[in-house]
Amino acid sequence: MIDPVNLLFSTPEMAATFSAEAHVRGMLAFEAALARAEARTGIIPEDAANAIAASCSVERIDVSALYQEAALAGTPAIPLVGMLTKQVEGDGKKYVHWGATSQDAIDTALMLQMRDGLDLLIEDLLGVCSACASLAERYRHTLMIGRTLLQQALPITFGLKAAQWLSLASRQVEALHERRERSLAVQLGGAVGTLAALGEKGPQVVTLLAEELQLPAPNLPWHTERDRIAEIASALGIAVGAMAKIAQDIVLLAQTEVDEASERSASGKGGSSAMPQKHNPVDATSALAAARLALGVVPVILSSMIQEHERSVGAWQAEWAALPALFGFTSGAVHRVREALSGLEVDPERMNANLHLTKGLVMAESLTMALAPHLGRPEAQRLVKDVCDQTLKSHENLSDAAFEDERVNSVLSREEIDRSLDPQNYLGSTDIFIDRALEAYRDIQASRGDV
Repeated sequence: MIDPVNLLFSTPEMAATFSAEAHVRGMLAFEAALARAEARTGIIPEDAANAIAASCSVERIDVSALYQEAALAGTPAIPLVGMLTKQVEGDGKKYVHWGATSQDAIDTALMLQMRDGLDLLIEDLLGVCSACASLAERYRHTLMIGRTLLQQALPITFGLKAAQWLSLASRQVEALHERRERSLAVQLGGAVGTLAALGEKGPQVVTLLAEELQLPAPNLPWHTERDRIAEIASALGIAVGAMAKIAQDIVLLAQTEVDEASERSASGKGGSSAMPQKHNPVDATSALAAARLALGVVPVILSSMIQEHERSVGAWQAEWAALPALFGFTSGAVHRVREALSGLEVDPERMNANLHLTKGLVMAESLTMALAPHLGRPEAQRLVKDVCDQTLKSHENLSDAAFEDERVNSVLSREEIDRSLDPQNYLGSTDIFIDRALEAYRDIQASRGDV
């Protein structure tokens, strides 16, 4: 049963991936693959392996009853093995869970879930990238004000802002893909990580088990070495932080006093129960909430690296709740950012109006750099500061105040002053940076065969 409150900050697909049924299905996949691997090495009869594999169906298991028993047993693997054994016909019953321990089944199932979860996140992140790439191309030359410390600073283009989002999201795709390739691994170690019950064939069984489940085979069992889990959790924490940065930008752009971009209107979306005029940024707001929830879970998983000897007391068990929550909340943040970007309504006219709100003062650095070759940078900066102060007092624009100042017009013509105060002429390497972000994204697409 999916918690309807949590679903506000997750996705149905991720909730299904980390449901109790999915975890049981993963443990059954482990048991079936283990039996087949052991039959291939001659440890158990092939008929027994076939009987075990034929019985490893989640539809045959009472999942609700299993987890009720798990509360008493301390692990869901113990009642699962009992239920599975009852389902197996003939002598195959004797070979269920042969040489394994509960953590082998639980960890491997969790790895299968995380593999599917990472695939879902990567797919949604690619959707974020696609939306950002479209915005970067479409608004490449759309001027807007760049802001530092929430104050107007220098001109940029909205295409550059979208390209920065794109670059950020693209790196998360690469990071999660790397974690998928390097941090996932099958788990099989037996009681204390020696595989003593399998004799000399233990390592071979691990290799075949990994082959059966299409998971990497580790060099050693990793029951209490949780760096693999921590690496994935850390990558998700960084990814969700990246999504929160984009969502925060969208929220700020949608402020009434800024009003440069907003989420697409839809019936029943973004209204207020008290104020009919409101159009709230629902997707970005939900993304920020999901991100905070996700980031709150990451420390639980990192602290779970502190484990005792060959089996943990409490830390490993905490992962059972923390990892599904982390994947769920991360998926909610990514998906909501994707939705916000896909329907983002951009207002170039409002961007232009805000850019000229200070009557040219945001171009003070450009004027300084135009004067610097003649006066030296320190003197040019002092001079422009005086001109800016005069502009504020007289309520005229910076261009007129500069031209009226003899120290300025003695070295710069009116045409040179106006050129230095044109935002279009002070965008630096904006086009190059946009192209780089788009090229990096296309490389990701090409590596996946999407182009």
